[in-house]
Amino acid sequence: MSVNRELPHVLVLPEDDANLRLANEFHQQLDMNGLWRMQVLPVAGGWNEVLKDFESRHVAEMNRRPNRFMVLLIDFDNREDRLVRARNAIPQNLAHRVFVLGVFSEPEELRAEFGSYDKVGSDLAADCRDGTDKTWGHRLLRHNAGELDSLRRFVRPFLFP
Repeated sequence: MSVNRELPHVLVLPEDDANLRLANEFHQQLDMNGLWRMQVLPVAGGWNEVLKDFESRHVAEMNRRPNRFMVLLIDFDNREDRLVRARNAIPQNLAHRVFVLGVFSEPEELRAEFGSYDKVGSDLAADCRDGTDKTWGHRLLRHNAGELDSLRRFVRPFLFP
């Protein structure tokens, strides 16, 4: 589903199929207005590919579209420096509109604890809608707190009005 590019909207660029499944389920939890404000893009094929794709295809478009926000959905692979490395690839003028989120290890580990990607994606959306951290506070997700605070401030008003 394509977004209305003239209104505030968010694009999600997932690293792999597991992240795609999480993002798609999150998207399915939006009401009709929110559905048109979020688009999940095709899988990039690795966290480095997410950054390359962002730099080569999305930076110029974001500069043209001030209402566009992006989520770079990556696996952190138990690397504490992953957020810093990803943030360094984001131009300073776009830093407030690009968010780097993901499971600290890999989504498969989170799925094993919750039972399914659908459950995880649905619970993450419920947290965003309700302003809670029941799922976002999980040990594999709590490292996202800073990015999530910014994302909620900018994106929550139009995804969950």
